[in-house]
Amino acid sequence: MTDPASPGTAPLIRLRGVTKTYPGASEAFTALDALTLDIHAGEFLAVVGESGSGKSTLLSLIAGIDRPTAGELHVGGIALHALPEARMAPWRGTAVGIVFQFFQLIPTLSAVENVMLPMDFCDRWPAGERHDRARALLERVGVADQADKLPSRLSGGQQQRVAIARALANDPPLLLADEPTGNLDSRTSEAMLELFGGIVRTGRTLVLVTHAPSALRQASRAITLADGRLVSDGGDAAAAAGSVR
Repeated sequence: MTDPASPGTAPLIRLRGVTKTYPGASEAFTALDALTLDIHAGEFLAVVGESGSGKSTLLSLIAGIDRPTAGELHVGGIALHALPEARMAPWRGTAVGIVFQFFQLIPTLSAVENVMLPMDFCDRWPAGERHDRARALLERVGVADQADKLPSRLSGGQQQRVAIARALANDPPLLLADEPTGNLDSRTSEAMLELFGGIVRTGRTLVLVTHAPSALRQASRAITLADGRLVSDGGDAAAAAGSVR
């Protein structure tokens, strides 16, 4: 577990009255309802709650994949609610690493090529260094021996490790993970969560959406959402265990 940020430290992520609504056939659906939340650098934050509570919407907004309907959202001092679309993708490419439940690896690329892809898109590292960096990241997450294999030849746990390495490719300070253990067996899930804990201890911030009670043992803090609202915010992640479904 990571230590919480000291009082008075400016938050890495700051939401003020953030609302997100989606149009519906008869009326708009409110996914997030005037959410106010601070997340500090170095936190391992678990976001829990039932399906439809707004967890994935929260991640999408923090990642700049979607925009709030109302309210203000700052990440690393950048006002995402006001950032021009042309600047959003370049910002996301270096500021945020995203790990998805279904891995989303490119099936025609090898593991090492998948990890190199974000570097190629953002031109973040010299071209001659990218392959070695990708292999080093695969080594870090324990699948260096799978570097030249296509995703179809990897187990679910191996694919998720590759996805984590890819999320780290451009050395982002912030990682977002949406149900990253949802398609893994319990033993592999535990290994993934320990890996995430180790990554946070290197100084990164992690916001992880989860239904897994075991995730709360690694997290430094947990919040619970219900109907798009914050209903629990505990310094002790274990306090949210009863809210996990």
